[in-house]
Amino acid sequence: MGWRTRCDRIELATTFFGRIWNRPRAGRVSRDIEIATKLQEKQRQMHEYRSADNAPPPDRFQAVFPSLSRLAGQKPLRSIVRRGRNAWRTGVADEATFLIDGQAYFSALDDALGRAQREIWIIGWDFNPDIRLRPKSSTETLGERLLSLVDNLPQLRVRILVWGMGPIYSGKSLRLFRQSPISRHPQISLTFDFKHPLRACHHQKLVSIDGSVAFMGGIDLTARRWDESDHRSANPLRLSPDGTPYPPVHDVQCLVSGEVAGMIRDVARRRWKRATSENVSSEIDATIIRPALAADMVQAPAAIALTEPGLIGKRGRYEARRLTRDAIAAAKRYIYVETQYLASAGVCRALARRLKEQNGPEIAVIVTKTSHGWIEKFTMGSNRDRLIRRLKRADWFDRLKVMYAVTSDDNGGEEEITVHSKLIIIDDRFVRVGSSNLNNRSEGLDTECDLALEADCAAHKEAITSLRHRLIAEHLGATAAEVREVEKSRSMLEAIAALNTRERCLREYEVDPDCSETSLLPGSALVDPRRPYWPLQKLRLRLGRFLATLV
Repeated sequence: MGWRTRCDRIELATTFFGRIWNRPRAGRVSRDIEIATKLQEKQRQMHEYRSADNAPPPDRFQAVFPSLSRLAGQKPLRSIVRRGRNAWRTGVADEATFLIDGQAYFSALDDALGRAQREIWIIGWDFNPDIRLRPKSSTETLGERLLSLVDNLPQLRVRILVWGMGPIYSGKSLRLFRQSPISRHPQISLTFDFKHPLRACHHQKLVSIDGSVAFMGGIDLTARRWDESDHRSANPLRLSPDGTPYPPVHDVQCLVSGEVAGMIRDVARRRWKRATSENVSSEIDATIIRPALAADMVQAPAAIALTEPGLIGKRGRYEARRLTRDAIAAAKRYIYVETQYLASAGVCRALARRLKEQNGPEIAVIVTKTSHGWIEKFTMGSNRDRLIRRLKRADWFDRLKVMYAVTSDDNGGEEEITVHSKLIIIDDRFVRVGSSNLNNRSEGLDTECDLALEADCAAHKEAITSLRHRLIAEHLGATAAEVREVEKSRSMLEAIAALNTRERCLREYEVDPDCSETSLLPGSALVDPRRPYWPLQKLRLRLGRFLATLV
């Protein structure tokens, strides 16, 4: 490349970024007003659509407009999402709604399924047709719901793709592999995906309906996922299909529509083609359907980040891993994390670097404390303790809290709430929801899919702030309004400490920072590997190198 070409490229880049950076303030304000107006119109429509008992809350944007003038005086922050580096595809979410816990997700899914016309995609780590989507009001199972839909709509096609080992790991049963009304129906295709590296799994959790609406997050359509947001210790509705009760569980899913919903459909098509060799057309002849729920964000910049392990002769995709690192590096004020596992050495290093900065962000991490099974205890549990110990040693300025959620039981004691969500919020301007855990295998061995939403106006930022307040309030047995009020005069960690006084609360994860090791356990690479292990391929490469030395 000649010097003139390099200069031309530098001039072009400078002009491009200069136009973005120097965008007129009036333009930024008009963008805020446009977004707020669209959301107000959506809420007005939903108010008419719903019954009086289910009417949406009062217009929340009365609190947003005062902030528009403040935003107009700020320089726009650089986007965290960068297509080609930490995003597979980027687009716009016409509407995005955050669904906290299984009850909210399953109810919204049941409503969306009822409006499907042409196709339904279900991609998951596991699938159980015997779960109930609305256990409070109906005994109908998911399988019965799908069968009734295809029986009434001869043009409807349902494709279900499940990790081949998922039903065994979750239910210790081979029953799903047997012939059933679901698998025998000509309009339903139930496929088990075994095409993955040794010890890997397909971990994506998404549903796509007619390419118009889609769900993505940490919740599979399987047993032991449904729960209400109060997470009572004894909930008679919180039962597996066989009638066995299970502990409280917290999770997050996101409902989106528009362009990003089509992107999620493309993720499902890619996975389906790889598993079955069937190339489903990218075109779909269906009327656009819209979510019935009031949107939290409208016209929001969105991105899909994938993890796909590299196979022999095929390069992998690692956008999700880079997205997490880049989000942590971009934080200015605070990082809020909910994760089932905290066992990634790379994430730990990224957080430790931020903790050592004198003016770095506050970091709140909500994890699951209890590990199940000896392998999980050996790797995820022991390595989690070691990495938390490393983070505490790096916390020179007291800006870190690692906590787990508990609720009171019927015996006057405490019961832990399983945190199954995979969520990161950065400065209330970025949120990532998806399937990726903060462990090594989610970074390059398993198949993962995450959704990122960024704020480009005050309305978006207010929506992400509201999500964080709702999550903190749920863990503390408070209301989002209480969290918001306390944060007016305190930082995020100070607000958590001030409200953390009730039976429903967050307990600090106690680890002595000066005791024992901080490096990963020996052998972790075998149980929680970061990349596929191809013994035959490595043997061939080593043999080739050896023969090359003899020539």
